Amino acid sequence: MTPSRTPSKWTAFAIVAIGVFMCTLDTSIVNVSLPPIARYFGVPIGAEAEWVIIAYLVVIASTLLIVGRLSDRIGRKPIWLAGLLVFSAGSALCGAAPSLDLLIGARVLQGIGASMLMSVSPAMLVASFPPQERGRVLGMNAMIVAFGITAGPPLGGAIVEAASWRWIFFLNVPIGIAGAIATWIVWPSDARRETKRFDGAGAVLLGLTLGGAATALSIGNEAGWSSTAVLALGAVAAVSLVLFVVQERRHEAPLLDHTLFRNRLFAWATASLVLSFLAMFAITFLLPIYLVQLRGFALQKVGLLLTPFPVVIAVIAPFAGHAADRMGTRGLATTGMAILCAGLLLLSGLDDSSSLADIIWRQLVAAAGMALFQSPNNSAIMGAAPRDRQGVAAGMLATGRTMGQSLSVAIAGAVFGSLGGAAAGRALAHAPADPALVATFTRAYHYALVTCASIAVVAVFTSLMRGRER
Repeated sequence: MTPSRTPSKWTAFAIVAIGVFMCTLDTSIVNVSLPPIARYFGVPIGAEAEWVIIAYLVVIASTLLIVGRLSDRIGRKPIWLAGLLVFSAGSALCGAAPSLDLLIGARVLQGIGASMLMSVSPAMLVASFPPQERGRVLGMNAMIVAFGITAGPPLGGAIVEAASWRWIFFLNVPIGIAGAIATWIVWPSDARRETKRFDGAGAVLLGLTLGGAATALSIGNEAGWSSTAVLALGAVAAVSLVLFVVQERRHEAPLLDHTLFRNRLFAWATASLVLSFLAMFAITFLLPIYLVQLRGFALQKVGLLLTPFPVVIAVIAPFAGHAADRMGTRGLATTGMAILCAGLLLLSGLDDSSSLADIIWRQLVAAAGMALFQSPNNSAIMGAAPRDRQGVAAGMLATGRTMGQSLSVAIAGAVFGSLGGAAAGRALAHAPADPALVATFTRAYHYALVTCASIAVVAVFTSLMRGRER
């Protein structure tokens, strides 16, 4: 059955929201379920068990640009439909996995499906809404992302407690199948054929570059930045990057269209995107450590205290996107980054005597800044790309976000660990009232977030450098 006409913009949004919610939910729902998964398979919560999380994120990071370019060649509907089916199949295999190795392998399959969905979702939304509503719908997409992240920990905890960790994966299967059926029935065919040969060698080299870099960043803090594994992965990424650049220059249809970066708006908005996640994502890494190790709060209380951040993004992002449609993106993005910088400095001032109100309202400032920045900046990136390169632009958007998140954890973790914060945090479990340990932890936590605030300052200037949209 083939649709005879384009679905309404809200039908299109509902279909895209299904895939986006599932992908983002599975980046956070597994985190809270990792301890029972490790117990079930009889392994400690460490490097081996953490690959249940890392494998998913690394596959997404290393394939987003490739899938985005592929969607520009063959159409977005085929990629989206395949993504829903692959993600659902991967989820079913995760739920039925008899061993940890097979669970990790199924998470790789899930990651491929998630990459297909994440790489084309902004382009599908932009194509379904009129240009004057682009910022608004991308803001609503950010709201769905925030809902997915927010729902993960409490939903995962409830499912594990009521049934089994396997059901956090089985839950995706009927949702994904329903989304695939809806896509097949109502979404018009946008199949296309590009006569130029697909750059297969470039795809392999790009995957090795991004995959090697993402894996090194994911394991660097635990394995050690000078460990053989991290150095080898870094070398693979560096060599692959050089070979990729050479390959792209001589191929007739390169994967990454470098002409996009000749557009001043696209180039500076993309740089601002990476810097924003470099600055912001450390909050989600450091704040739980602060709440658990320094303050000694129970995990349930920690989950509640972390909820305001994504909720504020979910509330403000659609309004920021709507404002960008009327006012342009430059002023909103710059103001948002300045507010995020202030929020990071406020959060860096938390110590062992800070009140719950302090912890919450300082988060609200940082979240408001990120929400004010994100939708307008995403709108600028998608609006600056030609229609036949929307897939690549969407892939760049998602890749920049993923790599920024990985680098943020790596940088914040390196600063926090090098100043003794990690060691002090572990020791506080046995000596919670030791003033020297508290002082060391607080100092390391402070400088890690100040470092991130400095990155946000750079993002303020890159936001200004984009110039004004026509």
